[in-house]
Amino acid sequence: MSDDAHRVEDYPAHITEKIRYADTDRQGHVNNAVFATFLESGRVAVLYDPLAPLVEPGSSFVIARLELDFRAEMTWPGDVVVGTRVASTGRSSIVLEQAIFQDERCVATAKTVIVGVDETTRRSRPLSESAIEILGGLTAPR
Repeated sequence: MSDDAHRVEDYPAHITEKIRYADTDRQGHVNNAVFATFLESGRVAVLYDPLAPLVEPGSSFVIARLELDFRAEMTWPGDVVVGTRVASTGRSSIVLEQAIFQDERCVATAKTVIVGVDETTRRSRPLSESAIEILGGLTAPR
């Protein structure tokens, strides 16, 4: 997908984050590690939404893979919008696609594989039927 093809509307879940002055580096733009922090905020909003719980008691989510493509610099001051959508679900895994937007311009895209795990055994745990149903509502056509 080309940079201009990424639109906030293509991501069913959104959060807005404030860029802090402390997020900038010596060059005056937002440090690359902060991009990952913004993506985490977007994932947590989906994975741990109290109105649409995905985790069962005794389980949690871990990241198995994160691919992050930087498309443009971000600058302070301002806000960013993090969009999140579900690309696919497996037995115990979720593939999320995310994008970060500043002033409606896509500055980064990411693909993350999340695995549900049993907190006692630390092994993968199948997603519940209710979680799969909730995640289905966050799938957007591409």
